[in-house]
Amino acid sequence: QVQLVESGGGLVQAGGSLTLSCAASRSNFRVDAMGWYRQAPGKQRELVSIISRSGITNYADSVNTRFTISRDNTKNTVYLQMNSLKPEDTAVYYCYGVVSSITRWGQGTQVTVSS
Repeated sequence: QVQLVESGGGLVQAGGSLTLSCAASRSNFRVDAMGWYRQAPGKQRELVSIISRSGITNYADSVNTRFTISRDNTKNTVYLQMNSLKPEDTAVYYCYGVVSSITRWGQGTQVTVSS
């Protein structure tokens, strides 16, 4: 079974940067859309960014111009470069990937931005 594993979360001061990575456990299969969601305490999970296999991207308004999503199809890995971080970006970040029309989720990685 395919698993997605995130890394790169942590604690950073406001205005700082972090890069999240999410790698699939196997590389010998096709992953279609990939992306990131986040969930802050007491809030619903929200979409952060998505990227198609061909590289078409979309961002939530709250992160547009600050975050950049990218992917490496040879490694079935998606990245999220986060710049100019704000305290309101604090959340657990979850990656996902669509494999054979089934959405797979990572376990989540905590991002905490201090003011």
